[in-house]
Amino acid sequence: MSAPVSAVLTDIEGTTSSISFVKDVLFPYARKALPGFVKARAQDPAVRKWLDVVATENGGVCQDAVVVEVLQGWIDQDRKHTALKALQGMIWADGYATADFTAHIYPDAAESLQRWKAEGTPLYVYSSGSVPAQRLFFGHSDAGDLTHLISGWFDTEVGGKREAGSYRSIAASIDAPASEILFLSDVVEELDAARKAGLQTVLVDRLEDYPQPRHGDATNGHRRVESFAEVAIG
Repeated sequence: MSAPVSAVLTDIEGTTSSISFVKDVLFPYARKALPGFVKARAQDPAVRKWLDVVATENGGVCQDAVVVEVLQGWIDQDRKHTALKALQGMIWADGYATADFTAHIYPDAAESLQRWKAEGTPLYVYSSGSVPAQRLFFGHSDAGDLTHLISGWFDTEVGGKREAGSYRSIAASIDAPASEILFLSDVVEELDAARKAGLQTVLVDRLEDYPQPRHGDATNGHRRVESFAEVAIG
């Protein structure tokens, strides 16, 4: 990198961790558990809040069974809705607690994050998954509890990941010049938004997640790597 990097901001799915883990493990687990979870905890204020949000957005639907069907449909569509993400996070907390699964993280990502932190670079996470879900993910990863490596967490409550304003807000929150923040993601449109906000960007193009490598115009001018081991920040 020509410019100094004083902070690293990273995506999760497809970047630190495989897309397949989220798609093939986490989503089906939440989908299957939703009916029982809602039945058991519908009166919990933290749960009721989000169920009511979904009901209101769907014409005031008041039957929880219908809300569950809506949520399951959103899971099938991979919809990035804050209410869904919050409820999924609570369900996944139960799964992590009972060790039904651990969160996949690429070894090169775990190693690089540990090294960068040891070298004094603060690390931040920005994912469409809720902040509680992010903490669970890094707290129960294949490499153990990595939450101590992360200085701050951001989700879609700060704004959409394809909106430049979100990255400006993050830069202001972590009190670092946008030009010295490096954002790592597998999604070109997210990198475009971050670049528009003044951040440095790297496209993480893992062959495990993207069998057809993206080169040339497909990178839209972002530097491309296939693993965190190729990212130099010093």
